[in-house]
Amino acid sequence: MIDARIKFRHLQTFLEVARQKSVVKAAEFLNVTQPAVTKTIRELEGVLGVAVFEREGRGIKITRYGEVFLRHAGAALTALRQGIDSVSHERSGDAPPIRIGALPTVSTRIMPRAMTLFLDENTGVRTKIVTGENAVLLEQLRIGDLDLVVGRLAAPDKMTGFSFEHLYSEQVIFAVRAGHPLVAGNQSIFAHLADYPVLMPTRASIIRPFVERFLIANGIAGLPNQIETVSDSFGRAFVRSSDAIWIISNGVVATDIEDGLLVALPIDTSETKGPVGLTTRADAIQSLPLSILMQTIREAAEAVIAKNS
Repeated sequence: MIDARIKFRHLQTFLEVARQKSVVKAAEFLNVTQPAVTKTIRELEGVLGVAVFEREGRGIKITRYGEVFLRHAGAALTALRQGIDSVSHERSGDAPPIRIGALPTVSTRIMPRAMTLFLDENTGVRTKIVTGENAVLLEQLRIGDLDLVVGRLAAPDKMTGFSFEHLYSEQVIFAVRAGHPLVAGNQSIFAHLADYPVLMPTRASIIRPFVERFLIANGIAGLPNQIETVSDSFGRAFVRSSDAIWIISNGVVATDIEDGLLVALPIDTSETKGPVGLTTRADAIQSLPLSILMQTIREAAEAVIAKNS
């Protein structure tokens, strides 16, 4: 039996504090006072008999016990939300939307084709596609705010409670505008890399460790004119209008390269290759529309692979 002392507000407050990593921000989001959030968390810890959060500097972080409870609490609220949505659907005829987190690496090449195929199925189900840093999307997936994340495989310690389905592999490339001085091949690229602005993936991005290891292996310990960004729109505009070098997953700029707007520098980056696929909650029950959408993503990925082979 579930302990009757644990109420919906305990789970909702716990999940929001875990997502925001802040009592103050959670209180603002839930539209309650900070003391109310603190009291609710203490009540939950009293029932569980363990601390679910602990102080870290000026902020807080979730404990190991909290991480374990997070998976189950997220699953419980997801199941409850699905139940409410199902009843609402039966009453109103309006199905809940499918919520997808898509990393930039698939947003350009995979998702447009996948969504075209999905719309052809006439399921009548709305879709919501959001993008952002991988860590943020996985956290939203964990607590049930997303149904699916499409992108690179995260580090093993970030995949607890998730299932990953491999679709294909891709590598990082060094993209520049057409006509860039380094394209001619008359200069050593690594020797002159520091002469240009370099757009780097942020430290929270999946490909950052691959990029750092690759640069170190090629004698680059640091870059003076470095800009960290996950914005593909900024990266595309900045690189096309300057001599900047964009270190980015091939999938983000593949269409730009095909159209001749950008060029990949002649560097062997095969060691940065990593798997791209579908990440879902291991304990989630997939709806029929979500299953159909996942199949259209698989078909879109197969089409991309066939085109590039």
